[in-house]
Amino acid sequence: MTDLDEPGSGVSEPPEETASSRSATSRKPRRTRGRGVSALREAVIVLGSALVLSLLIKTFVAQAFFIPSESMESTLQVGDRVLVSRLAPGPLDVHRGDIVVFVDPGGWLDDPPAEGNEVRNALTTVGEFIGLLPANTGSHLIKRIIGVPGDTVTCCDDSGRISVNGVPIDEPYVIDGAVPSVKGGEWVVPADRVFVLGDNRPNSADSRYHEGDPGGGMVPMSNIVGVANTIIWPADRWTVLRNPGATFEQVPDPS
Repeated sequence: MTDLDEPGSGVSEPPEETASSRSATSRKPRRTRGRGVSALREAVIVLGSALVLSLLIKTFVAQAFFIPSESMESTLQVGDRVLVSRLAPGPLDVHRGDIVVFVDPGGWLDDPPAEGNEVRNALTTVGEFIGLLPANTGSHLIKRIIGVPGDTVTCCDDSGRISVNGVPIDEPYVIDGAVPSVKGGEWVVPADRVFVLGDNRPNSADSRYHEGDPGGGMVPMSNIVGVANTIIWPADRWTVLRNPGATFEQVPDPS
């Protein structure tokens, strides 16, 4: 008899693997894979929901825009990001004094120069479309409404002020040192259009200078994206953009 046959030798054969233990062992990786798939599915759902929510907010509620030019100085500076409410026009009305973003009615903007990096441009376009990036004003402009449908806007009285429906207005938002307009004229605002000016009057190609373009320099209501209500970036420029209601409070409704 060998030592291996002797009882109490301290050596024993490993227990035979049963079908149940083999089954439990083989199931462990499956549970791990199942948890991974579940986590991935949840991440996709959360990301998809966030993108859909962002797109809905951008489409129906608000959208950020980047300011590329000085035409609205000193109210808005180059590089500012503004939040634009898309509730007006629509559920809410636009008013004299509102700062609005609108699509070029035709002929107001030069064709933008071609950009080089196609991948970056594509990613930027996607980011702007879903609302994760502020929209550049490539086909958009931002100005202040001076005349609404039916108004008559004239320039200028003996004090150099613009008048709306015969009432001269004082405009505290016009950039310091500038006159309200160096271009005289009279403009009657048609139905469903608005007359707009930039706050930096000497450096704003606005309704005054597009009389020969489609619409005679007036912006269709349907082209208005929304009303700018807040400067959201840079942080030290954060400001609520309030309508200067006192400027127009004496202006009568159009006759």
